[in-house]
Amino acid sequence: MEGDVMDKVEATATVRDFDPISGSIPATKVEITVSCRNLLDRDTFSKSDPLVVLYTQGVETKQWREPTEFNDFLGQVFCTLGEIVGSPASRLEKPLGGIPGKKCGTVILSAEELGNCRDYATMQFCANKLDKKDFFGKSDPFMVFYRSNEDGTFTICHKTEVVKNTLNPVWEPFSIPVRALCNGDYDRTIKVEVYDWDRDGSHDFIGEFTTSFKELCRGQNQLNVYEVVNAKKKIKKKRYINSGTVSLLSFSVESEHTFLDYIRGGTQIHFTVAIDFTASNGNPSQSTSLHYMNPYQMNAYAMALKAVGEIIQDYDSDKMFPALGFGAKLPPDWRVSHEFPLNGNVDNPYCNGMEGILEAYHQSLKTVQLYGPTNFAPVVNHVARYAAAVQDGSQYFVLLIITDGVISDMAQTKEAIVNAAKLPMSIIIVGVGQAEFDAMVELDGDDVRISSRGKVAERDIVQFVPFRDYMDRTGNHVLSMARLAKDVLAEIPDQLISYMKSRAIKPNPVPVYSPSDEPPTNPV
Repeated sequence: MEGDVMDKVEATATVRDFDPISGSIPATKVEITVSCRNLLDRDTFSKSDPLVVLYTQGVETKQWREPTEFNDFLGQVFCTLGEIVGSPASRLEKPLGGIPGKKCGTVILSAEELGNCRDYATMQFCANKLDKKDFFGKSDPFMVFYRSNEDGTFTICHKTEVVKNTLNPVWEPFSIPVRALCNGDYDRTIKVEVYDWDRDGSHDFIGEFTTSFKELCRGQNQLNVYEVVNAKKKIKKKRYINSGTVSLLSFSVESEHTFLDYIRGGTQIHFTVAIDFTASNGNPSQSTSLHYMNPYQMNAYAMALKAVGEIIQDYDSDKMFPALGFGAKLPPDWRVSHEFPLNGNVDNPYCNGMEGILEAYHQSLKTVQLYGPTNFAPVVNHVARYAAAVQDGSQYFVLLIITDGVISDMAQTKEAIVNAAKLPMSIIIVGVGQAEFDAMVELDGDDVRISSRGKVAERDIVQFVPFRDYMDRTGNHVLSMARLAKDVLAEIPDQLISYMKSRAIKPNPVPVYSPSDEPPTNPV
């Protein structure tokens, strides 16, 4: 017997911030559609009347926020937003569980980004016969755009450039998010003020006019020629008509492509893990080592790997991860290697999920000798070779380096990163231990874009996260997985988009799901 239910839930997911709870602007709204198949029948004389209850997990307490009680329980499923978005066509199907010995059916979760969150308007204006404000010249006009608020106030949302010494300026085209311009309300008033620029900042007011997004959408025509009016001059001068006119030259709207667009369009994200096996981490047999093999508790590397890995694996469709080590001597000849497979298989370094990586990591600790130096460049170049082979936007590569932060090949690593910045690739560095991470902060490049031999990186592709900032005082527990997730993934979406933009790569259309894709059900 088959029971179906379909419902929709709106969730706010921050593509930029990746904070599943607090969702702050700029944000992407994701509509989650829920449907079920083959549910249990709990009613005697009819089929079940199912409803879906969405629980969210508390950030700190990890407790599920429960609604009020409801009737017969039909099953449950657990997943993250990342799992849904990262599934083919952003459609995740999972079996329902929770009732021992019963087949509870399946739940299908689909995510779709709501379009009004990401429309950008591009427009250009010119003016004619503006008032002359400068004694020895004409005017240096610029415009200020204001979004009206619900309480009647106005908020500045854009300033044009200054066009010097003219009463008939033509301003450069500019783009602005529709949310910034009118908050998605196409009839909301947009106020535009025109000023004459002065060097001392006391800009002279020329006049103003109002419009709306709906009116601007009409494009270039007589209806979008606006009189610039100075209310004070109008009161003082009986013959005053206006202080010039402003005309719309062009107007277009398009949706800004987002991280989710590319993922839903089929772009695959491939994560590679690289672990620091250098002697600066300490002898694994001693409790002071970051690699200490404690049978009762995970060491710093294992905790960081598990915590960060569980976050990123949701966005990797096949959950198979190449896992590398660097800075150790390997048997049988005990030569130092800066890119060895944790599972010992040079031809197939892939591990199955985070558990597979942890297992290979612990096995490596038993077989290799921690040594040095700490060279990042080989693992960066290793992933870059794969990224260089696929530059059409169908695949994007992320290298996760877990290290104690002591680096020996800074110049070579900088050069490798500058070269990798041209490729579909990002690097996440997680620092473990209590050392100073000045070198890692420098590689991050948030303050000063990284450069090598006079060449500046085309994009910022490195994100550094000190793992200790997310641990409790004992160093044994992660305080906030949500905050860690946010900071680890914070820059990946923009980095992916920046690569796609630089190569003019647009996301593929989302594959259309057809009910015929489902296997036939056997009627009872």
